[in-house]
Amino acid sequence: MARMELLSPAGGMEQLEAALRFGADAVYGGLKRFGLRASAGNFDWDELERALRLTHEKGARFYVTLNVLPYDDELEALAESAEKAFKMGVDAAIVSDPGAVALLRRRVPGLLVHVSTQANVMNSETAAIFTALGVKRIVVSRELSLERVRRLKEKLPEDVEVEAFVHGAMCMAHSGRCMMSDHIMGRGGNRGACAQPCRWEYIVTEVKRPNEPMPVLENEEGTYIFSAYDLNMLSHLPEMRDAGIISLKIEGRMKTAYYVASVTRIYREALDLLERDEDAYRAALPRLEEELLKVSHRASNTGFYFGRPQPSSGADGFHQTMEFSGKVLGCENGMIAVEVRNRFEKGDVLEAVTPHGVIPIPVEKMIREDGTETDFVSIAGSRVFVAGDAPVEKGDYLRGINRNHLRK
Repeated sequence: MARMELLSPAGGMEQLEAALRFGADAVYGGLKRFGLRASAGNFDWDELERALRLTHEKGARFYVTLNVLPYDDELEALAESAEKAFKMGVDAAIVSDPGAVALLRRRVPGLLVHVSTQANVMNSETAAIFTALGVKRIVVSRELSLERVRRLKEKLPEDVEVEAFVHGAMCMAHSGRCMMSDHIMGRGGNRGACAQPCRWEYIVTEVKRPNEPMPVLENEEGTYIFSAYDLNMLSHLPEMRDAGIISLKIEGRMKTAYYVASVTRIYREALDLLERDEDAYRAALPRLEEELLKVSHRASNTGFYFGRPQPSSGADGFHQTMEFSGKVLGCENGMIAVEVRNRFEKGDVLEAVTPHGVIPIPVEKMIREDGTETDFVSIAGSRVFVAGDAPVEKGDYLRGINRNHLRK
């Protein structure tokens, strides 16, 4: 069986560099138009040229997201953008609208097209429509069980691949086709501008008692009756492989580079272990699952892969047992240059997240840029030098105590 691809999100250049450095086989990112994450940094043409160069130097692939549902007056610009991206060297385009698929296959026949999960491919007849158009990969609907994915794959032509989400935020709507944001905020979710109202807190009021709001389900974090749990399939990679899935997609084009690096590294290690020795993979799972808890996340489940999600909704805010402390800018003369992101103090033991593992960094001495010593740092964006000779490099990330977590 072919090696499964690890596909990581690249909301911008920093996230792309993190994904590549920490082990992604491929990345997906959007242009300034026509993607479903308009609020991500995305890539202008100059940035795309640089991104493609970096990606291909690493032996990885870049898939451009053109998965907006376009209007008639946008089709020509969409085709022109796809053609330009193809000539620059993108490896495929992720498209959701059937008309857009047909248009791009006609206008840019050399461009590989992957059908987005937004297209809601739920069965072999729908898949046949897209494969007849020349599509070479289907990102299956998130509502499919692994058994249904397996049966779908068996009916596809041999040269058509299946991609599926393995980790990250899930949408309460059918594969993301939601109208809540349109109605409440006038921001189209299928136009790349979702305001995520499903993540907001809601209350119920009785018509004759408008001043008596009633929470539906509440804990110390608030009331989240529409908020879906995150997806986490780290412990089920063999089942995804056996279902015929060739590409494992991490959600998160709105996430930070630190998040992308951390989650990519964990799945990279898991996949490498699985490929060499399934027993070693299973033995490492408790440690790797614990690693995922250190990164910002909502409560998670396995989505629809094994039937109805349990729990079905009510995921509250974000949690993490550790927090992003800083980014390593370089090392010289026994000092680690750090760009600060969150407070850390003398006496803390930071952890350096590297492509090769996690390395402890005791904070015994810190020097500000002006040469003075300090016992703590807390200003995001400032720089500090931490004494230490740990084998860390530019581009590694430091994490430390989440003091808010400890107070709970």
